Amino acid sequence: MDLAPTSSTLPLAMRSWRWRIFASTWLCYAGFYFCRRPYSIAKAEIGTQLHWHATDLASVYAAYLIAYTLGQFASGAIGPRLGPRKMLLGGMALSIACSVAFGFTDSLLWFVALMSVNGLAQATGWSNTVGTMASWFKREERGTVMGLWATNFQVGGVASAALAAWMLPRHGFRFAFFSGAAVLAGVAVIVFVWQRNRPEDVGLPALVDDQEPALSADSPTPKWSRATWTTVLLIGFAYFGMKFIRYALWSWAPFFLEKNLHLKGDDAGYVSTVFDVCGILGVIVTGYLSDKLFHGRRAMVSFLMVCGVCAATLLLFTIGAQSVYGFAISIGLIGFTLYGPDALLTGAGAMDVGGGRGAVRASGIISGIGSAGSVVQELVIGKMYDKANGSIAPILATLLGSALFTAVCVGAIVWRNKRGASDM
Repeated sequence: MDLAPTSSTLPLAMRSWRWRIFASTWLCYAGFYFCRRPYSIAKAEIGTQLHWHATDLASVYAAYLIAYTLGQFASGAIGPRLGPRKMLLGGMALSIACSVAFGFTDSLLWFVALMSVNGLAQATGWSNTVGTMASWFKREERGTVMGLWATNFQVGGVASAALAAWMLPRHGFRFAFFSGAAVLAGVAVIVFVWQRNRPEDVGLPALVDDQEPALSADSPTPKWSRATWTTVLLIGFAYFGMKFIRYALWSWAPFFLEKNLHLKGDDAGYVSTVFDVCGILGVIVTGYLSDKLFHGRRAMVSFLMVCGVCAATLLLFTIGAQSVYGFAISIGLIGFTLYGPDALLTGAGAMDVGGGRGAVRASGIISGIGSAGSVVQELVIGKMYDKANGSIAPILATLLGSALFTAVCVGAIVWRNKRGASDM
C-alpha cells in the first residue's frame, strides 16, 4: 500500500508522519466500535435477563442514536475550533467510562442515560478522523487512500462484534461491555502518541492542493457556495438511507437470527459479521475504482454500487426470512455494495466537497443527517416487530424502500455533475 503516490516530492518526515496518521486514525475509529457494538450483540440476552420487550430494547439504542445524531452536528461545528485531537481523545475517554458503567446497572433508565452520553462521545469519531486525514492527503489520492482507510468501521465492526459474541456465553453481557472498554483504552494510548491534526503541528509544511479553496487567516473553514451546500445536503440524505440499512442490520440482525431463525446468541453474533466482512472488500474495490477508473468522480461509482444495494435488499426481502443461509448471503451482498458508497461519499466525498480544512464541517453535517436514519430505523423496527407479532417481512420491505430512496439521492448528484452543478 502506497500512502504517498507523490512520494518523490514528499520529504521522508512527511511520509513517515502520513503512515502514523493513517494508522492512528484508522485504529481510532475502529476502536470506537468496541464501545458501540456490544449492546447490539447482547440485545437479545439483555432482554431475556432483564425482562425487557423489543420496544424497551429499541428505546435504549434510540437514545444512543439520537444523541449520536445531535453530536455529529455539534462535532462538525466545534471540531474545527478545538481541533480533532482534543475531540477524539475526549470522546474516547467518555465512551470508555460509559462502557464500564453499563456493566454495573440493570436499570432501563440508567441504560438510556448512559447510552445518550455514549452517543455524544462516539459522535466525535468520524468527522474528526476524516478531518485529520484531509489535512494530510491530497484530493487526487483520497479515493484509494480513503478506500483502504475506511475499512476501519468494517474491521472494527467485525472485531468488536466477535469479541462481544465470544464474551456473551462465557462471562455474560456485562463483560461484553468491559472488554470493549479495555480495547478502546489501549487504542487511546496510540492515538495520544501518534495523532496530529495537520503537518504544521509537527513542523512540516502544509500540503497545498490547488483544487481546494484557500482559507483566510481568521477563518477555520472556507465559505461554501449554494452548489456546495446542495451537494452536501444530497450526500446527507443519501447517507440517511444508507445508515437506515446499515444500523438496522447492525442493531437487529443478531436479534432476528436468534429469535426468528433460532440460532444461539453467540452464533447469531458471528453470522451477523458477514455483513461487515463483505463490506471490507466492497470499500477497497469502490475506492480503487473511484480513482483509477472514474478519475476521482465519486458519485457515479457510488450510484452503481447503490443500485447493487437495491438488488441485494430485494434478495433479502424474498429469501432472507426463509433460512440462515439465505439471510447470511443477502446481508453479505448488501455489505459489499453498501459500504463502498457509504465510506466514499462520507469520507473522500466530504473531503472533496468541504476542502481540506472544511472536511470536519462537511463530514459532521453529512453524518448528522445520515445518523437521523439510524435513529428512525431503531424506533420504527422495534415497534414494527412487536406489532407484526415477530414477523420480519414488513421490516425487510422497509429496508428495500430505504435502498431505493438512497439511489434517487445519489442519482441526483450524478445528474448535477453532468450539468456542471457539482464536482464529485
